[in-house]
Amino acid sequence: MKTLARWFPALVVVFVVAFLVSIGASALKPVARVDGVSLDGIARIPVSAGGRTKPLDSFARNTLLRLSGRQTYDADGTMRPAIEWLLELWTNPDEAAKRRVFRIDHPDVKSLLAITEASRTRFSWTEIAPKLEEVVRQSQLANAISRKQQDPFQRAISDLYGKLAEFVEVQSLRTPYLAAPLANGEEWAPLLAADPHGQPATGASAQAIRAVLVAYAAGDAAACEQAVSAYHALLAVAHAEAEERSALEVFLSRCEPFYQASLLYLVAFLLGCIAMLVAPLSAERWKPSLLRSALGVIALAFVLHTLGLTARIYLQGRPPVTNLYSSAVFIGWACIPGALLGEWFARIGVLSLAASLIGFATLVVAHNLSASGDTMEMMQAVLDSNFWLATHVVVVTIGYSATFLAGFIAIFYVVGGVCTKLLRGEAMKALPRMIYGVICFAALASFVGTVLGGIWADQSWGRFWGWDPKENGAALIVLWNLLILHARWGGMVRDRGVAMLAIGGNIVTAWSWFGTNMLGVGLHSYGFMDSAVFALLGFCIVQLALLCVALVPTTRWRSLAATP
Repeated sequence: MKTLARWFPALVVVFVVAFLVSIGASALKPVARVDGVSLDGIARIPVSAGGRTKPLDSFARNTLLRLSGRQTYDADGTMRPAIEWLLELWTNPDEAAKRRVFRIDHPDVKSLLAITEASRTRFSWTEIAPKLEEVVRQSQLANAISRKQQDPFQRAISDLYGKLAEFVEVQSLRTPYLAAPLANGEEWAPLLAADPHGQPATGASAQAIRAVLVAYAAGDAAACEQAVSAYHALLAVAHAEAEERSALEVFLSRCEPFYQASLLYLVAFLLGCIAMLVAPLSAERWKPSLLRSALGVIALAFVLHTLGLTARIYLQGRPPVTNLYSSAVFIGWACIPGALLGEWFARIGVLSLAASLIGFATLVVAHNLSASGDTMEMMQAVLDSNFWLATHVVVVTIGYSATFLAGFIAIFYVVGGVCTKLLRGEAMKALPRMIYGVICFAALASFVGTVLGGIWADQSWGRFWGWDPKENGAALIVLWNLLILHARWGGMVRDRGVAMLAIGGNIVTAWSWFGTNMLGVGLHSYGFMDSAVFALLGFCIVQLALLCVALVPTTRWRSLAATP
């Protein structure tokens, strides 16, 4: 057992590395249609949609995700990739109309469509078409009301109409822009002109992509492969960089690095929990082994997290934070180095748990935010500044990360101290010092980031400060962190008080991060969102419950009672 305990961390790391290698190898395997026609070359074809150049595979994934809520579809009992659905939509529309790709959850919308299967959530164009006129009429009535004032049925019917309209646009080849510009003065163009009376694209690029679709529709694998190779050769001259980026993006989509990293963070969290639990079971030799295993898995997850983040930076040509999705990815990433550094010195296991939990939670948040489609969409005009995105936005987001890290360490301090004997001795003294140190850094980062944001606002809108909800949220984070520091310096709070205030910082930061976007007002609101209201409310309720736990008298804290 001693030998196994000694080698267990190495075995875990080897297993995880083998798992990641298998994921990468699987992503490189060719994907083909049932009859053998290759989808790989077609998936890598660059197209223009949503204000950016992307591979056709990404367009298919994003479109199907918006319609169906997932990136695969059910083809006669077999889940097939989105690119195959898109090509079927263009080459065999009658069959594609039977595919159940429209997600409908609201029971009243199902009743409107005369659908009696209450448990089913995905439906086909063929099932919806008989009630299309009524859907249009109801959506027009709903859209006459502002989004925030619509009831759930009106929002659901409006969303369904938007999905149907997008489906028609894609099916008619008005989007994406498939015909690439091959000479100076040319622009990306759809195969079918947006104007119904306009002329279809007729250039060399349009002819080449039509040859691909014709060969694909015929099921001629050799002709399709030849047409795809010819088109890529055509693009390699005029769009070499777009070709490289498309290949990388397709590989990234298939590998799903953030999803794999979230799984590894979860594994590391479980290993850390087991390590903390084995101490009272006379298995002390396993505790350091399991903690090292957790650190090894977190390190590998962080490497994967970093590679995915770096790939996004390269594909976008932007700093790491450009929208809510990327902020969730970055916040989790930024927390990990600080937590691992603290764990390296403290060796108490709590920081490993905090790092893995934050990494997992933020990537789950990012996954849910990706349901809207393209996570690398075109930037808002006011945000189109790499300098300020790399300074103000990144620094403020680091302030979010540090505040959350302090709050999560405080959670483990409170829960572990009240409910267990695992933090007895030096750990109960070390954790408050860590919380304090992280808060010091968070106060500095949030203050500097907020000031930089004011300078950017002055350049963009002619005023440094306007009491915008987002500005107020940033100021609240600064003030809250300063409140913690001054309360500690003034002797108003001690270790438990600092921890409780740090947990309160989670609520303040979550409000600034998400809550201000739900108001739908202010110059910083780049799109109203209400889907996360209950999640945000639930998070805040949990933090308040933890504050109640912290109010337990310290004489009843099990870890303090167990201190010699």
